[in-house]
Amino acid sequence: MKRLVAFAVMWVLIVGLVMGVTIKFWTAPNPLQEEFWKPLVEEWNAKHPDIQIEWRTIPAARSSEEAILTAIAAGEGPDICTNIFSGFAAQLAEQDQLVDFAKEFGVDFWILVGARRMENIVEGWKLGDHYYVIPIYANPMVLRRRQDKLQELGFNRPPRTYGEIYELAKKYANPPERFAMIVLKGRNWWDRWFDFISFYYAASGGKPYIDTAAGKAVFNNEYGKKVAEFIYTMFKNKWTTSDWGKVFPLANGKALGSLMGPWSLNWAKENYPEVYNNLWISPLPVPDDYPEGKPVKTFADTKGLVMFKSCKYKEEAFEFIKWVFMNPVNDARWIEITKMPPARGDLATNPLFAKYMEEDPYFAAYAREVGNAVPPALITNTIDVQEAMTTFLTEPLMYLKATPDEALEKAVKEINKLLW
Repeated sequence: MKRLVAFAVMWVLIVGLVMGVTIKFWTAPNPLQEEFWKPLVEEWNAKHPDIQIEWRTIPAARSSEEAILTAIAAGEGPDICTNIFSGFAAQLAEQDQLVDFAKEFGVDFWILVGARRMENIVEGWKLGDHYYVIPIYANPMVLRRRQDKLQELGFNRPPRTYGEIYELAKKYANPPERFAMIVLKGRNWWDRWFDFISFYYAASGGKPYIDTAAGKAVFNNEYGKKVAEFIYTMFKNKWTTSDWGKVFPLANGKALGSLMGPWSLNWAKENYPEVYNNLWISPLPVPDDYPEGKPVKTFADTKGLVMFKSCKYKEEAFEFIKWVFMNPVNDARWIEITKMPPARGDLATNPLFAKYMEEDPYFAAYAREVGNAVPPALITNTIDVQEAMTTFLTEPLMYLKATPDEALEKAVKEINKLLW
């Protein structure tokens, strides 16, 4: 009888291993992030044969958001997924797709938050009384410029104001070969984060461009007008362009500055080492009347991780999440590979990160601006709103089809139709 019981127990264990838990995990389709995740998943799977992570990058589509929504509709979505911005999280939560980490895991969630010193950070992601997202990183947008060429033109520091940008443009711009800086990034909806919205946060001291409580756009104000006038002036005088070709503009000197996040630092170091060693990283330009010495706000490219309600093995999935994010060594490796500041409240105080702050001036420059970086408006229809911003604001300014006042008025009117 004892042998029979022992055999039964062994059989259950064997079946458990064969029929083990599988967690579908998707991450951003980004080579550097793939480099980070691949060995971690392999290590976890080797140590946890009963809980396997089936990892892949988010499928190719017009955007990650589109790919995820398509997969969910087909019943083939992930259990957990990174690369989620706050507005998309709000949209998924509205569709009742997401797990509330605080409600589902209680104390364990708050232990994770405390381990990463994220108490204040998670409040910025809070939707009502719900915590649907575990923040992963926060990238402040700053202006990256060619220090060597600016110094050749007589600038001993980065131009700070719109007026100083105009002064630079008069000295350097010679279209179509040379322009002062990249002002508009493109016509994708997400490009608005990296041009108009970033400039608006800088000009306004971080004031909202959407009043989420009232459900209306509010950037048709003194700050929006200054930004729109700046963009219009740069295109009107041909000090910037929409056609940058296929070569990195800062590399060939076609542009001397561009709003950029830290994710491209390693790429620039590898592909354009001479340019990489001659960069100024500074806050965004501001209107001429912006007080000198006052902190300059900017857009925060923030992404996090969510768990879907369709996940069958929530406890096991959360064990993997804790295993990754409660170990600060993984955040140190994240910094080394991606150069993006992890969403931690102890970057400046944890000795583990001290060498990155001391030895890498570029990472330190980005990390110092994390406190000045403002997340996007927490609305469920971000894509539609920013496509309207492209159609009715940035493109008319770029092609000189409307004055700044006309473009702002039309854009706000059309966006309010979407918000109301």
